[in-house]
Amino acid sequence: MLNAFSHLLRPASVYRIHSAAVTMSSASNVLMRLVATSYAVAEKAATITRNVMSSGDLGIVEKTGANDLQTAADRLVQKSICASLARKFPQITLIGEEDLPLEEVEEGLFETGQSEEILKHTCPNQYSNIKEEDLVVWVDPLDGTKEYTEGLLDHVTILIGIAYEGKAIAGVINQPYYNYQAGDNAVLGRTIWGVLGIGSFGFELKEVPDGKHIITTTRSHSSKQVNDCIAAISPDKVIRVGGAGNKIIQLIEGQASAYVFASPGCKKWDTCAPEAVLHAVGGKLTDIHGNPFEYHKDVKHMNSAGVLATLRNFDYYSSRVPDSVKQTLVP
Repeated sequence: MLNAFSHLLRPASVYRIHSAAVTMSSASNVLMRLVATSYAVAEKAATITRNVMSSGDLGIVEKTGANDLQTAADRLVQKSICASLARKFPQITLIGEEDLPLEEVEEGLFETGQSEEILKHTCPNQYSNIKEEDLVVWVDPLDGTKEYTEGLLDHVTILIGIAYEGKAIAGVINQPYYNYQAGDNAVLGRTIWGVLGIGSFGFELKEVPDGKHIITTTRSHSSKQVNDCIAAISPDKVIRVGGAGNKIIQLIEGQASAYVFASPGCKKWDTCAPEAVLHAVGGKLTDIHGNPFEYHKDVKHMNSAGVLATLRNFDYYSSRVPDSVKQTLVP
């Protein structure tokens, strides 16, 4: 697991060549610079993801089974994100999904840019004096890997979540194949970002019409328990798609009113960035009991009590989760 600096995906010379960056990154407003850098890093990651697909060789390996895959894109993107952020912010804790060997990273995977538009925003007062070492970054290099291998490209996202004092406070969600069905000349990809106290950007916020109950849930990890929980809500419609990032986007763009996953399986790197983006526009994401998630560097990675998220009317959906379901999901 790429926990703290166990990855060290960079040559030793980086410490000398980029020593000036260490001084700069310890200054105030480190959060906004980390978000701005994460934005650029996510856009490079999207290019890597598309290039792997275009190469025709996805380099697929099974981790724990046919529904738990890793591709060359997962590996290259995680190296790119973690190495780029660690070079510029050497004191942050980075936790990535993929368990990768310790090795040097080629220069072509590094991203040095940042979003100047994000830097125009004033850092919220409560985060203005954060230090690098106070931040934990959760990275899912390819959320929706199975869908990626099956060509369901609109399900795929790249997630970079930023946590402080155990709370998700900022997130970047990149959709590398956004707009891919618009034709050969379409511009692919978009990046959504959010910070608590500022808001979320890169999309048009919409809500499901009043009185409509549309559930988005897992496509490939369903179970009787998941289906029983959904049935108890009596939804008008159920959408089954891949990727936690994709499901949160459905909530904030008015395609679904609740994300329900009454099962273990989701991990902290799946929920940190989406939670921050959702919370920044007034939504709510918790476990199935309504308990908030914690994102400390030493917390267990599994969200063992499932996921429940809404843009609005959280209490309505929470109240309809059966006690029988709650009793089987232990936080």
